[in-house]
Amino acid sequence: MGTALSDQDIEWQTWPESAGGNPAFIRKGERPDAKQQLVGAIVRVPMAAGEPVRENKLIRGKGSGYMAAILPTGMRAYSTEISAETGAGGFILPNDRVDVLLSRRDREAEKATGIETHVSETLLTDVRVLAIDQLVQEKDGQRVVVGKTATLELSPRQAEILAASRQTGVLSLALRSIVDANGPKQPVADDNRGRNRLNTIRFGIQSQTISR
Repeated sequence: MGTALSDQDIEWQTWPESAGGNPAFIRKGERPDAKQQLVGAIVRVPMAAGEPVRENKLIRGKGSGYMAAILPTGMRAYSTEISAETGAGGFILPNDRVDVLLSRRDREAEKATGIETHVSETLLTDVRVLAIDQLVQEKDGQRVVVGKTATLELSPRQAEILAASRQTGVLSLALRSIVDANGPKQPVADDNRGRNRLNTIRFGIQSQTISR
């Protein structure tokens, strides 16, 4: 994934006639110069040796980088800083889906109560991770990536929300189950209902934490 095809990567091969009716297959009789046309195209999904090349697995970046080539129409690639603590302990890999959480101090609540108050809220849900640092795929069976930057696939509005939120608190990524990818989408509440408050005393000073 992300590799530009060379002439050595592709070749014509005989395929069973019973499977030849697939309209996605590239046939030499119809496109004898297909090999030359596909050289330089970027592979957007993993492909195995001997697998038929299909156009929907490739994209022509026209000189642009791989990240721009794989982004769906209308989406944006947005990078944010992460650490092992804010990135699910380093267990997030490219193409995983995450929720983005914001933790911040609630100044208004502190003025009203006089108690240090922290708020945690879910900003974005079910967001696809495009890359961790410069890694866009799993390499050599690597199951853990501890990176400093995560690049996320966002809509323009989501990118605006994330950019503004970075100035107000700490962003964290919560890894979602792979089963959730095809499950129903759950709306995220935008009010304070369902928040939990936790009072803590540290060195004799009381503080309050709110989460939802």
